[in-house]
Amino acid sequence: MSRLLRSTPARTVLSLWSWFTLGLTLIVIVPSVAILRLVTAPFDAGRYHAGLLFRKTAVIHQKLNPLWRFRVSGNVPDDPRRPYVVVANHESFVDILLISHLPFEMKWMSKSEFFKIPFVGWAMRLAGDIRLDRGDKKAGARALQECRDRLGKQVSVMIFPEGTRSRTGELQEFKDGAFRLAIDTGAPILPLAVLGTRDALVKHDWRFGYSHAEVRVLDPIPTEQLTRDEVDELRDRTRGMIAETLDQMRAARAS
Repeated sequence: MSRLLRSTPARTVLSLWSWFTLGLTLIVIVPSVAILRLVTAPFDAGRYHAGLLFRKTAVIHQKLNPLWRFRVSGNVPDDPRRPYVVVANHESFVDILLISHLPFEMKWMSKSEFFKIPFVGWAMRLAGDIRLDRGDKKAGARALQECRDRLGKQVSVMIFPEGTRSRTGELQEFKDGAFRLAIDTGAPILPLAVLGTRDALVKHDWRFGYSHAEVRVLDPIPTEQLTRDEVDELRDRTRGMIAETLDQMRAARAS
């Protein structure tokens, strides 16, 4: 069956279907997010419920897309309102859709270009996601301040510490911002290991690829007793945990 799905004719037909269902899902979900945001505004300052509904777009789309099989594994937090600084390796844009399957809300630090996409950008604003304009030198500081605001409202934030997608699939060096944020706020780091999303999008092709992707939730790393002098140690420890887990996941697939 997987060999058939990988064929060009099958990918063409199923990709047409998947793009259609994605558009239709957004057309239904985004107005619902707007209504929910309006109803919950008096008691949900962190926009938790509106954001969680928006993430369901990814869950619905994956279930309607036969080319993609997504899986969540590991130690998912019991308390959805315990705020974490969530970090993950970055293989593909589809990482966002895969991580959105986690059963709790988190606000995404995202490039400003995403906020300009019709329906998607509107919903991101309604959900309270965090805009990062890479052309503005002060944007990083503003984005981190917004992250502090979300954490203070008991909502997790999601940051890709590599800064951009890996071109080769190899884990790149991590930047310091997420780890300074975690130490400054006392929020634990929640590491995620993502594998398989590179296959979901085919370079220079509008059609989706066949993908069996997994996001594994690792043990949280406490930061309450750490100082700014320990940012490098926290960053490297987190990267090491993700790198080791990715090696284990690849070995399991190979066997």
